[in-house]
Amino acid sequence: MKVTPSSHFQSQLLQASRWKWQEWVGWILVFAAPWALPSHALIVNEMAIVALFALSLDLVLGYAGIVSLGHAAFLGFGAYASALFAKHVMPDPVIGLVWGMALTTLLGALCSATILRGSDLTRLMVTLGMALILLELANKLDWLTGGSDGLQGVLMAPLFGRFEFDLMGQTAATYSLTVLFLLFLAVRHWVHSPMGATVKAIRDNRLRASAIGIHANAKLAVVYTVAACLAGAAGALMAQTTGFASLDVFALDRSADVMLMLVIGGVGWLYGGLLGAVAFKFMHDFISSITPQYWTFWIGLFLVVLVLVGRDKLFKPWKWGRP
Repeated sequence: MKVTPSSHFQSQLLQASRWKWQEWVGWILVFAAPWALPSHALIVNEMAIVALFALSLDLVLGYAGIVSLGHAAFLGFGAYASALFAKHVMPDPVIGLVWGMALTTLLGALCSATILRGSDLTRLMVTLGMALILLELANKLDWLTGGSDGLQGVLMAPLFGRFEFDLMGQTAATYSLTVLFLLFLAVRHWVHSPMGATVKAIRDNRLRASAIGIHANAKLAVVYTVAACLAGAAGALMAQTTGFASLDVFALDRSADVMLMLVIGGVGWLYGGLLGAVAFKFMHDFISSITPQYWTFWIGLFLVVLVLVGRDKLFKPWKWGRP
């Protein structure tokens, strides 16, 4: 049987998409964590949310090669969309999650036109500007968003009408982990599909990809929109599990932290964002417990050393992770 280049390429994608036993073991341990360590369930919930946020940025930065410093715009928009839906329409968490993801997807589609032209520096400024615009808009519409006081009194109904969001956080952690896992499955399948390979070809050499007939702008717009949807899901989970949404979700710190998570875990590798989020959270809690006033200094110093050691790879972020 003659093997054509097309069939060989498809077999490579199929091989890359197969799950390894280490992955299954890792996910089983993750889902068991909130119940095996109930006192740490809230931390597990927070890790799951920031891991989903990091996964969304990895699509933009690691796979599409789009530099963004305002990704928190979609996190915050999803948080406020789901929180307002729960407070004024329906407190069901699943419907609120879908609502937040749908609105953030629409916002991502509108904003995708801003990242198709210009250099990386232009994209940095444009994405940062978008986050600042939404931050100021949420502040001005204080009659709706609560302004600087935040949107309070967001009460969620039991999950599927049975599981209460208790103070221990076990339901919240399992809920967030389930959403993370399902979206991770979808993204993993997409990355190892011909569409994912096309996006990586655009990332590597946009001019060459356009020359062979790939519509680069359309593909990048789709990736940016999907990434916005994932970030909106993370924001919705944050608002639902904490019962609160504040202007802090739009802050530059959020975008900077998730960028640091990707640098720690590895850009261009789906598990990089997940592992980076866990490592960053552990590092944050450990350092702040020792020096509460100067924990940002030590994390900043760690980032400086990391950049100095791997600065060549940082400017080509997809070389950090696995192909």
